[in-house]
Amino acid sequence: MELIAQFIDIVLHLDKHLTAMTIQYGIWIYAILFFIVFAETGFVVTPFLPGDSLLFVAGALAALGAEESGGGMDIAWLLAAVSTAAVLGNMLNYQIGRYLGPKVFQWEGSRFFNKQALLKTQAFYERHGGKTLVISRFLPIFRTFAPFVAGVGAMDYPRFSLFNLAGGLSWCFSLTLAGYWFGNLPWVRQNLSLLVVGIIAVSLLPMLVAYLTRDKSGAA
Repeated sequence: MELIAQFIDIVLHLDKHLTAMTIQYGIWIYAILFFIVFAETGFVVTPFLPGDSLLFVAGALAALGAEESGGGMDIAWLLAAVSTAAVLGNMLNYQIGRYLGPKVFQWEGSRFFNKQALLKTQAFYERHGGKTLVISRFLPIFRTFAPFVAGVGAMDYPRFSLFNLAGGLSWCFSLTLAGYWFGNLPWVRQNLSLLVVGIIAVSLLPMLVAYLTRDKSGAA
């Protein structure tokens, strides 16, 4: 329970923790961010890692660092690191799904494998096809399972690569640059932790709406 509490604290106060890590690790912060984004998109068992909020906060810190001599992250290096991680992570996830095949749908859910999320992503994929790889980038949990499902369904690799590149770049650039452009605003600086909570809430809203809609349709 203590470990879970620590993780929640890191997620909700991502700005403070990321600031401390940037000061402590210097240039290695790019490698750390690369690994987090790569893991969240590349391993089907790590959908709980921060994604949207991480990109926004990193962009905001890059903006703050740009105002200080010798401080913060460089926005170009930041975009290169997270975008590359997002694209390569999906490529790995696709290959894992391709290797394991349809038999994964017979696995039981566990602490490390969310079968219900996998089934929901499959249904989403069947409705939207390749566009799922772009749309799901902005939906927590779904973005972790979407490339996996594409691999299980043996989606044509060149087609997958096109949607993967489009989704990865649009996700990373939009959220990171949003943080960078608005990170200099006084209100944003003073309420970055509150914004992190807001980003998490907004990113989870589509799944909540889908859940409530499903309950109503089921009840009817």
